[in-house]
Amino acid sequence: MYRTKTCGELRIINVGEEVQLAGWIQKIRNLGGMIFIDLRDEFGITQILLNTQELQEKAKELTTESCITISGEVVERTNKNPHMQTGEIEIVAKKIEVLGKCKNILPFEINSNQDVREDLRLEYRFLDLRNEKLHNNILLRSKIIKTFRDKMDELGFVEIQTPILANSSPEGARDYLVPSRLNPGEFYALPQAPQQFKQLLMVGGFNKYYQIAPCFRDEDPRADRAPGEFYQLDFEMSFATQEDVFKVIEQVIPSTFEKFSDWKSDKGPFLRIPYKEAMEKYGIDKPDLRNPLIIQDATKIFKNSDFKAFEGKTIKMIVVPNGAEQGRKFFDKMTEFAIQECEAKGLAWTKFEKDGTIQGGIAKFITEEMKKEMKKEYGIKENSALFFIADEFEKAQKIAGLVRIELGKRYDLLEKDVFRFCFIVDFPMYELSDEGTIDFSHNPFSMPQGGIEALEKMNPLDILAYQYDLVCNGYELASGAVRNHSPKIMIKAFEIAGYTEEDVKNRFGALYNAFQYGTPPHAGAAPGIDRMIMLIENTQNIREVIAFPKNKKARDVLMQAPSTVSEQQLKDVHIK
Repeated sequence: MYRTKTCGELRIINVGEEVQLAGWIQKIRNLGGMIFIDLRDEFGITQILLNTQELQEKAKELTTESCITISGEVVERTNKNPHMQTGEIEIVAKKIEVLGKCKNILPFEINSNQDVREDLRLEYRFLDLRNEKLHNNILLRSKIIKTFRDKMDELGFVEIQTPILANSSPEGARDYLVPSRLNPGEFYALPQAPQQFKQLLMVGGFNKYYQIAPCFRDEDPRADRAPGEFYQLDFEMSFATQEDVFKVIEQVIPSTFEKFSDWKSDKGPFLRIPYKEAMEKYGIDKPDLRNPLIIQDATKIFKNSDFKAFEGKTIKMIVVPNGAEQGRKFFDKMTEFAIQECEAKGLAWTKFEKDGTIQGGIAKFITEEMKKEMKKEYGIKENSALFFIADEFEKAQKIAGLVRIELGKRYDLLEKDVFRFCFIVDFPMYELSDEGTIDFSHNPFSMPQGGIEALEKMNPLDILAYQYDLVCNGYELASGAVRNHSPKIMIKAFEIAGYTEEDVKNRFGALYNAFQYGTPPHAGAAPGIDRMIMLIENTQNIREVIAFPKNKKARDVLMQAPSTVSEQQLKDVHIK
């Protein structure tokens, strides 16, 4: 037996007991006649007193972060530490045994305020995980996932695992391919999501499915996106509508956020915002509703303006109440941001001063008549700052969206300590690719609104789909859809995107075949677990809530992956 108690559980009532503890040496303090060790495990820290010559001699060989076990008597401390859970007691050691010695020099200090380069932390992740903050993040992750499982079980969902070695499928990102030794020249693909499998489970007669699903996508890393692999709470329901899916999300997600965070959380039903409206008002399909700023279209106001930069352009305007108090330097910095970070040609601005005059920026191009119209049309009040973006329609929307986010930050307008949820609905079924062809804009297995009639009679770019995203504080937390369960509609939907029926049979043969055998209507969604934990933990770096993440270049610097392999390994899988 290495321990009878943990380092965090001893209290004053344990005085007089003989105990054995095990853990890591956090600190060694030599006070001459006495040596103190702070012994740490997952549950806390306990002070150990070495007051015999034999143990003090042994202490000379000890190093911080060595793993040891000690036995001794619990005594009351004379100098109590109110900041420690175990601050009223200490252990007078009688025996020490080194279980695993640590090197004298550490790559970085554990549980210190030392600023450590992230790649070094990831290279020594086994040490980094001893840091209290990160360690607690991983423990929190475990508790949150258990809560998800408990809640889904309570709602009648059945947990089912789906394959990791699957087929390639268009899910919006590049696949990771795995060569097959037994089938020369053929490849598996790691699943970007269990999309086809969960639909096949519905065809198989299961009522409600879920799993904590690993997903693999060859995407560029971001602060809020783990490269390579991530986990989602994947679920699907038979005989379900969009509203049925929303009700599940509204029961599972906010209750989990409230359980593990002190922040206030929106309760269902969440706000539903059509995609088109989201782009018009926020310039993005994942709006942060803590930011009160709204984008408005001012194209008509400037239709006959003498300002050449606005000529023939879509004009987007953002009004910041009480924003006129900022000086010229603030507006110059915002213009610099728009040009450098948003690829804008510029950022026009002006101020409606408290005295009723218009000052600064493009003030000379705004006539008294335009001023009256702007006040009447948009309710602009004195002491407001106005920012204008002029460009081609979609680009103007996108730039205005980024400027809105930055204005919210720089003016400190974001609502504090709150989770604001919404559903973005009515996504377009199709979009134009960079090459000008029709492509799916979201999940290709979604049901178009209007069914086969919409596909046959409408302009593809006008067709909406039963697709939806869950958004919280500017982050996409979940994506889902009512699925296309009709072979006829499926064939037509893919045909519009340039696939033949033969393509569908070859690429999605299992679904195509299954849909011939009595498929129930079904719908589902997949909240991203890593990103939800990131929000609950209030960190902007998703790598802080993953035990062994990849770095910013999608490399595992701990395991040195990806790496080269031997010639023989390549031959085994028939690769030259």
